[in-house]
Amino acid sequence: MARKPVKKQDYNVVVVGQSGRLGYEAILFAASLRHHSPDFAGRLLVAEPQPGPLWPNDPRIKPDVRAALESLGAEIVPFHSAHFGAAYPYGNKIELLSALPEGAPFVFFDTDTLITGELTSVPFDFNRPSASLRRTGTWPKPELYGPGYTGLWQSLYDKFGLDFASSTDPSEPDEYWARYLYFNAGYFFYKCPRVFGDRFREYALAIRDDTPVELCCQELDPWLDQIALPLVIHSLGGGRDTLPPGLLDGTISCHYRLLPLLYAREAEHVIATLEEIAAPNKLKKVLKGSEPIKRMVYQGRGEKVRALFDQNNLPRREQAIRNRIKSEGFWMR
Repeated sequence: MARKPVKKQDYNVVVVGQSGRLGYEAILFAASLRHHSPDFAGRLLVAEPQPGPLWPNDPRIKPDVRAALESLGAEIVPFHSAHFGAAYPYGNKIELLSALPEGAPFVFFDTDTLITGELTSVPFDFNRPSASLRRTGTWPKPELYGPGYTGLWQSLYDKFGLDFASSTDPSEPDEYWARYLYFNAGYFFYKCPRVFGDRFREYALAIRDDTPVELCCQELDPWLDQIALPLVIHSLGGGRDTLPPGLLDGTISCHYRLLPLLYAREAEHVIATLEEIAAPNKLKKVLKGSEPIKRMVYQGRGEKVRALFDQNNLPRREQAIRNRIKSEGFWMR
């Protein structure tokens, strides 16, 4: 039976761009989107934090990086940091949502992502938000004499008047981290950025400033965005299974996080994408301003990192991968 074509959808794609690493990563993201997703007809928005009291240094994108982004069809969208800023830069993904077009569906991606397939083939259900399931049990860390996973997560659902039981995955064992709704914030989507952003900001600030007593021994930094995100998604009628598996964080996108990790563990087509999109001279001249991109991509250090590992038998823990790269003197960020 012939597969039904994916219904054409209109939505915006947004990443953060600012001075330093994120600006260069935004170029790679934009170039990969244009290369692999020629059918994408929406707007590519690069959200840029503006100078203010929460940014001790000017966070705006460098002029040559800005020009490269605009040559790839990106639109720079300024936003102001009222609650997070440099002290918690992950808060950018919360505060930028208030600057996006109201009522226009959006997909947010972390800037350290490459598009590796046709994005328009992903059947987003913008009425049922979700986020990345490429995660490990990084939060919470139950204490020996404190609440377990159930007590910790339930305290948050109770705080916001949400139904906790319906958020859990009964196929996972009780008191195992994956039973509880938890995402990586590497991508998320919804039908309206203002609604999502208002809820995200409300929950994140309430958790930070009026933390449930059950969480008194838990670290909130840097996990605050990922603590609030499942609560936001659950409250808006979304969940863990609103997208088919294997597309985002699979054949269509790769959240690589840092270039040494990309070369160490990602698939060959991801590396091929990176090196192909970085090859044009007009981008190469700008991207060489990034020391990691210059050394990893253009000077061959990435190939040396890849040769350190058997990609079919990688260490189970990321820290072991990092340590091996560092021991050889190849680590960069």
